[in-house]
Amino acid sequence: MEKANQSVVHEFIFQGLCNSKELQIFLFLSFSILYLMTVVGNLFVVLLIITDPHLHSPMYFLLANLSFVDFCLSSVTTPKLTTDLLKEKKTISFGGCMSQILCVHFFGGGEMVLLVTMAYDRYVAICKPLHYSSIMDRQKCIWLVLISWIVGFVHAMSQLIMILELPFCGPRVVDSFFCDIPLVLKLACTDTNTLGMLINADSGILATTCFIVLLVSYTYILLTVCLHSEGGASKALSTCTSHIIVVVLFFGPCIFIYLWPVSITWVDKFLAVFYTVITPLLNPLLPPAIYTLRNKDIKKATKKLVNQHVKSMGYS
Repeated sequence: MEKANQSVVHEFIFQGLCNSKELQIFLFLSFSILYLMTVVGNLFVVLLIITDPHLHSPMYFLLANLSFVDFCLSSVTTPKLTTDLLKEKKTISFGGCMSQILCVHFFGGGEMVLLVTMAYDRYVAICKPLHYSSIMDRQKCIWLVLISWIVGFVHAMSQLIMILELPFCGPRVVDSFFCDIPLVLKLACTDTNTLGMLINADSGILATTCFIVLLVSYTYILLTVCLHSEGGASKALSTCTSHIIVVVLFFGPCIFIYLWPVSITWVDKFLAVFYTVITPLLNPLLPPAIYTLRNKDIKKATKKLVNQHVKSMGYS
């Protein structure tokens, strides 16, 4: 009988972002445009790097993977968030909820490690330029990317396993727009304080460790360039600015949500929107630095691709 009671909840209901019809329509249009830009921008970067031989270097190989992860991360939550803005009742099945949790932590955890890998690539390129080609060979790049996917998968599975067997037999309203673990834990029909601390520690330790490693790495890179090259400060900033901004904007909300002891609903929702909707768009569009559509190599490859397309259509 107890087991039967534990399986009563077959779906969850999202509270969403707001109740105002006018604001929901505005957000629907805004998020639709942002998601379209995210998909087009990131997939275009992936396609460009795959098709242009001049971009077959470790830096752009890692960039292509980052763009693909950003596309996947945004696609886990944004399409449903957008369509739910037009619905009176925003529901998701139990299986769909668990799938969201798995995918968000899979792609989010993988991106954290991938950003560390990209920082390592920049460290070798800037601090050990003469040994770059031997250190960052193709095989090592593939292994580094595989490690980021493996870490993301292990992290996501560890999170999912801890909540999959929890009894959900009563309340089913999630005060957000997607299944976030801290909010889903509140709906379990059992005491989850200890489990919640363990899950938050899992996510918090991964995010904080990667964040600290990244800050140390970029601080060392900046100091190295400033001390050993003319005009070092401006060159270092132009090289690393976009990466540092993406790191802060991606890790800041994650660390706040999982480690901040006091939960403020509207703040959590804003931060969740930021790292699931806004941050994936920064990679292809953030100016002006190394990992961006405004990078001169990317611009050159884009122009070449457009010219080839024009010629294939028969225009002179």
